[in-house]
Amino acid sequence: MKFKDLPAGRDFQNSLLANLGVVGLNRSLSILTMHSTVKKLIGACAGFAGLCAYGLLAQTQPNAGNVGSDLFARECAMCHVAGNNDRAPSLQALRELAPEAIVTALTTGRMAAQAQRLSPADRVAVAEFVSGRGIAAVRGSSTGLCASTTSSTSFEVAFNRPSWNGWGGTLGSARYAKDGGIAAADVPRLKLAWAFGFPRALSARTQPTIVGDWLFTASDTGEVFALDAKTGCIRWTYTAKAGVRGALSVASLGSGKYGVFFGDGQANAYGVDAQTGRQLWILKVDAHPNAVITGAPAVYDGRLYVPTSGVGEESRGQDPNYACCSFRGSISAIDIRNGELRWKSYAIQPEPRPRGQSSQGVQLLGPAGAGIWSSPTIDASRGVLYVGTGNGYAGPEQPTMNAIIAMDLKTGAHKWVRQTVPNDIWLMQCQSQAAGKAPTRPNANCPDQEGPDFDFSSAPLLTKTASGRELLVVPQKSGVLWALDPDKQGTVVWQYRYGRGSGLGGQWGAAADGGNAYIGTGDALSPQPGGMHAVNLETGQRAWFVPPQEKLCNASDRRCSASQGAAITAIPGVVFSAGGDGGLRAYAAKDGAILWSFDTNRPFQTVNGVPANGGTMDASGAVVAGGMVFVNSGYNSFVGRAGNVLLAFRVE
Repeated sequence: MKFKDLPAGRDFQNSLLANLGVVGLNRSLSILTMHSTVKKLIGACAGFAGLCAYGLLAQTQPNAGNVGSDLFARECAMCHVAGNNDRAPSLQALRELAPEAIVTALTTGRMAAQAQRLSPADRVAVAEFVSGRGIAAVRGSSTGLCASTTSSTSFEVAFNRPSWNGWGGTLGSARYAKDGGIAAADVPRLKLAWAFGFPRALSARTQPTIVGDWLFTASDTGEVFALDAKTGCIRWTYTAKAGVRGALSVASLGSGKYGVFFGDGQANAYGVDAQTGRQLWILKVDAHPNAVITGAPAVYDGRLYVPTSGVGEESRGQDPNYACCSFRGSISAIDIRNGELRWKSYAIQPEPRPRGQSSQGVQLLGPAGAGIWSSPTIDASRGVLYVGTGNGYAGPEQPTMNAIIAMDLKTGAHKWVRQTVPNDIWLMQCQSQAAGKAPTRPNANCPDQEGPDFDFSSAPLLTKTASGRELLVVPQKSGVLWALDPDKQGTVVWQYRYGRGSGLGGQWGAAADGGNAYIGTGDALSPQPGGMHAVNLETGQRAWFVPPQEKLCNASDRRCSASQGAAITAIPGVVFSAGGDGGLRAYAAKDGAILWSFDTNRPFQTVNGVPANGGTMDASGAVVAGGMVFVNSGYNSFVGRAGNVLLAFRVE
């Protein structure tokens, strides 16, 4: 049977299964060479692309029972095509996935929104069917506990020591550890001190926070961990309602009490006792079904500033049965003592209104989008916070899409907006419908002209030049590093092109040390991703450039990439970059010479007994505090390889 001859609807699904050789309990799945027209027919299945791609996992599946195979047929069969494009894992990558990790992805991870119709038992059945393996007992947080849950020093002493607190290390998000405790001359002597495995996880996304000898982190499963930073043993754990992606922040609550604050994949914000893990409060900051918290909330002066993004709507919006689109990125200000909402400010201020109907007669809405992917940057002296926003999901076009916004810390009012890439309305699986490019049956959900998807996925950093001038410096997925004047409504001071730009994959953060700004090139899936740039803060001119290095991962895996989109971290004299090839590299700040590197592409013996391995390093960057370097490895995605390990290094 040729694909162009397949019938529609349920008959299409059954015929496709028959064509795949999926019969009875032992269903054999084969890799298909798909016709491009079929890709257009199944755009509505894009939201399930990651799950459906799991169906390519094995040539012959063991007996997984009718439940798993039938659920797979009903929910995923037509999405096999998506598993063969650039936005889904390859067969080689899928074979590495454990069923426990698949369940995590469906329950609290990146596929949770798409798997809402599946019961817990259904998710287990699907995971066992597509992986070809049964769920096994997994060591978790009960192994590797510290002998004592307390520190040898008081938490107050620890809190007042040099630390890395939150996403950028400081309120200004400069990602510069001036007092990190490691001299540039000692960096070549860094050795692995310990490794910690995240149970049942496909990725290690949550950048660690270091306060004295306390380390706070979390995982896709929703498990939050307080570790001993020196040894990696577990002091306490807490389980959130969904996966936690952004870095955690620690703040004083007064009277010797301290809280740790974070957000999850269901748009819940949390306050937890930093010393015991006891829940203090929980608040859902956005009721939209696709709202998530990807950026790290920031704490200042008794308030927690929580960003929201809506990637689920970005992937579902093209479906004619979906009322596209109504999500708007926002910041919520919460009292850290009691979890009460003080104010909420939307990136797009007009509320979504009717804008027509889909081909299925569903009312369409807009404007929508402008998700805030990253952590807010606090500017205490000016009384504002800064956020970067993403593309729009539905028009009409708004000036706050792909923009830097300054919001009043007390009220959330917009003080100024600087948009850099206008007319960027983008939805997954849409195609340009402009004159001369329109498909036979235009999709009213989609924009007439698809934008480039050039979000700001990085927190703006606030820094001073050598002459004392303050700048906001922020990279964009367009491949441009922007320097803005915070005293002149965000006027552009200079711009520097560090890459060709890529809508796929994030550009997660730059670092600055007062002389230069440092940025790696992401450009995922471009002909030449990767490379490191140093840019003079005063002039915006290149100080040095180092081309991408030979890849450390298996080059036959298409997700093995030289991309360097992860956030950059600097200490005096050294710049750290975590790469898509699984390599952590240290560059000399003066000329870019590589001083040290470490290959994470291997299994690690962990202090908590959890099987763990490294993979793609993306999003979160290295953290330097207390004479140690900490970094995650593993970023399972369209462009990344799975991994579930946190690594700690010290000088020997």
